[in-house]
Amino acid sequence: MSTNAVSLLRAQFKTAHEVLEGTMQGVTSEQVHWTPPGVANPLGATCVHVVVSEDGIFNGMLKGGAPLLASTWADKTGVSEMPPMPGPGVDGLPPWNEWARQVKVDLSALHAYAQAVFAASDEYLASLNDEALDRSMDLGSLGQHTLGSFLTTMLANVNWHTGEIACLKGLQGARGYPF
Repeated sequence: MSTNAVSLLRAQFKTAHEVLEGTMQGVTSEQVHWTPPGVANPLGATCVHVVVSEDGIFNGMLKGGAPLLASTWADKTGVSEMPPMPGPGVDGLPPWNEWARQVKVDLSALHAYAQAVFAASDEYLASLNDEALDRSMDLGSLGQHTLGSFLTTMLANVNWHTGEIACLKGLQGARGYPF
């Protein structure tokens, strides 16, 4: 079987999304809003970060359109308020600690929104060829990257935060990963 880089990325994103969804399965409203000790964010805010970031980057930045949360999924994401975003003259993301501790998450609605985001991400990836992955991108304060390296970072973002969610479930006495 011959595998190209794009089909490999698609398979990796599919697996990462499935593990995230499996990790979120069975999470209660109490668990989603539990504030851990220290500076860690609640698991609901962490999951929102993964989905909203992927939506904004794939549908907004890479496709050049409106993110789903601002178009077909406006007011249907299951998130009481969106996280603070960078503005003019602001490098990077503003602190999310306060937002993460006050946001309310409707898990059923967030899951439906996530499904739409993940499908749109796969649609974008399917539109690429391997040569497109070598395209150079200027990411401002993050420097120059190829599309391929940037997508790899996005994939890692899903995996990193799924691990955080699994840990936050474990701290509450629940099983983290689905396997």
